[in-house]
Amino acid sequence: MLKAHGYIGILIIFFVEITLILQLQPFISWTTPTAWTGYILLVDSLVCRLRGKSLLCNRMRKFAVLLPLSIVLWVVFELYNLHLANWKYVNLPDNMALRVFGYCWSFATILPAIFETSALLDALHLFDRVRVKGIRTTRSSLFFWMIVGLLFVIGPLLVRQSLAVYLFGFVWVGFILFLDPLNKVLGNPSLLGDLEQGRLKTLLSLMVAGYICGLFWEFWNYWAHTKWVYTFPITQGLKYFEMPILGFLGFGPFALELYAMYHFAAYVKRAVVR
Repeated sequence: MLKAHGYIGILIIFFVEITLILQLQPFISWTTPTAWTGYILLVDSLVCRLRGKSLLCNRMRKFAVLLPLSIVLWVVFELYNLHLANWKYVNLPDNMALRVFGYCWSFATILPAIFETSALLDALHLFDRVRVKGIRTTRSSLFFWMIVGLLFVIGPLLVRQSLAVYLFGFVWVGFILFLDPLNKVLGNPSLLGDLEQGRLKTLLSLMVAGYICGLFWEFWNYWAHTKWVYTFPITQGLKYFEMPILGFLGFGPFALELYAMYHFAAYVKRAVVR
């Protein structure tokens, strides 16, 4: 049996699908945040069923922190998009208060969706036995990759927009290269720390979670009234719904960089509060 919020999640997703099929307003203008609210409730309940614990069942304080942090982290990418111009939103509410509310609700679901999906994959033990020979990192190698990552995240902002539109891949990778080694240096959880021990579980669960969420993000977005469309100039003729196929490859790295950004933000919070 699922927890009650899991059944609520199923009902929400069912409601979203019915409104999309019937194209019922105003509901199809709120497809993205509504669908992802249902998704998070359902997946969290599945995690609780398999593990006996989950964010909503046992770690509500952490879940509450994820919501505003998710907004802040996605706003970082929205700021990049002001220059790189890879997507735009259409059919937004005319009322600015409703528009901001929709942005915040939608953006707040991103981090929980990725982390809940990754937790579900972990609970299924899909990658428990996947091991590799441990890598060895040195302080100099960590600083080297931090510099490379920093160049990746700064570089696209320093070139003209006609070139910058092709460089969002640097942003998706750059935050991983910059923040994950930094987390390792600071003693935070990191993908490199796992790789030193030969563990791939976290990396693989996050990557797969990114692509699973990517599939649903694009699926629900395609049928929605208020939605995003991509102005990314490559592979526009080959798409998964609205998303050019080349851009879809970025969902896996996106999940990894959210993990790195989350643990760096948690370190900053601890340092400030201390």
